[in-house]
Amino acid sequence: MTGQESEPDPRFTLANERTYLAWSRTALALVAAGLGFTQLLPPFPGIAWGRRALGVPLIVLGAVVAVVGYLDWARTQRALRQGAPLPRSPLPRILAAVVAVECAFAAALVVFSRSSGG
Repeated sequence: MTGQESEPDPRFTLANERTYLAWSRTALALVAAGLGFTQLLPPFPGIAWGRRALGVPLIVLGAVVAVVGYLDWARTQRALRQGAPLPRSPLPRILAAVVAVECAFAAALVVFSRSSGG
């Protein structure tokens, strides 16, 4: 019955919470990786801005995943309480797209830095 709220099965509530916590861990890992890239990765020869170009998008993606993960948790919890269909999350697509672009960009940095570095 959509619209009326009832207490969902605790297993579903806890599964939703575990999913949210997994997205939170993913967000923290992305931020840590972005900081690691910007601060610890050796510079790319001939491309001084390369580390930041790789790291900053990961930090931003971490922030996006943290916020959207919480919003997904809240939407799913509301759907569970209302007996409505569960909403689909955009996070897997967002994460896959950004990571794929990051990988392609990292490969390009490696190729071009080696050729310009001698």
